[in-house]
Amino acid sequence: MGGWETTLQVLLVALAIDAVIGDPRWFWQRVPHPVVAMGAAISALDRALNREDQPGATRRYAGVATVVILVGGSTLLGYALERLLGYVAGGWLISALLASVLIAQRSLYDHVAAVRDALRDGGLEAGRKAVSMIVGRDPASLDTAGVSRAAIESCAENLSDGIVAPAFWFALLGWPGLLIYKMINTADSMIGHRTVRHEQFGWAAARLDDLLNLVPARLSAVLVAFAAPVVGGSIAKAASVAWRDARVHRSPNAGWPESAMAGGLGIALAGPRRYPERTVDDPFLNANGRRDANADDIGRALRIYVLACVLQAALYAALVVCL
Repeated sequence: MGGWETTLQVLLVALAIDAVIGDPRWFWQRVPHPVVAMGAAISALDRALNREDQPGATRRYAGVATVVILVGGSTLLGYALERLLGYVAGGWLISALLASVLIAQRSLYDHVAAVRDALRDGGLEAGRKAVSMIVGRDPASLDTAGVSRAAIESCAENLSDGIVAPAFWFALLGWPGLLIYKMINTADSMIGHRTVRHEQFGWAAARLDDLLNLVPARLSAVLVAFAAPVVGGSIAKAASVAWRDARVHRSPNAGWPESAMAGGLGIALAGPRRYPERTVDDPFLNANGRRDANADDIGRALRIYVLACVLQAALYAALVVCL
């Protein structure tokens, strides 16, 4: 496999495969998912290098060393995989199949749709149970609006983390780019927390994840804004809310797709939230928007999400045509 055009063509096939097939549960119950293997590597380094009896500066250096190891290993594996697939008949199709495993279009849709359906068919308790599968908030503290907002925020944030970012880095750097991104994003989710154990050790992983998501998060906001008319929203409104409110989000990146989604739907997102270990008193995104979100709003968010995924694929297809 060689050339940027080929990489983009493989990406388009991977996006199509993931949209149609997703992550078949029956398969991954029998075979370890690549992200599980990444998690095992991160856990092993955490156990070996994150010594609680060491001072904070030493633990931060250990975290930097961990990131260097993870990035170096991902780079070598990515280059090796590209070379290997280049010698295999039909290697481009195998590459697309493998890449589709690391993109989460279908699985994210299914998880968010499950919250919508649970609220509609089973009421608040069913909605709380469904949303607890995709967010870390205390489900008992959520009313119908809280469950709905949590699902919509997860949809918007993970559009960036789970779809746009892996596609972007695969398009830009091929397999090394995709594996580096997924490894660091997984590391951030595991050790990038401000806890006693990981505040120092996970610092490098969290900062690098912020850097890798810098462009994809903003691209996600653009895609959401252009998809907003599918639910009667305004491109200009979604874009202006993202430009104004993204900066008030505690994440330097998640605020972009979330605020664009809030503007596109005409609802308020984020705001005060309760987690099992803490309560956060964040400002609302699109604070003047409607706050009584419901299952129908989750469905509207999913329509924006689907069109955003289509627009992303169209963007890469246009690049192929132009090359």
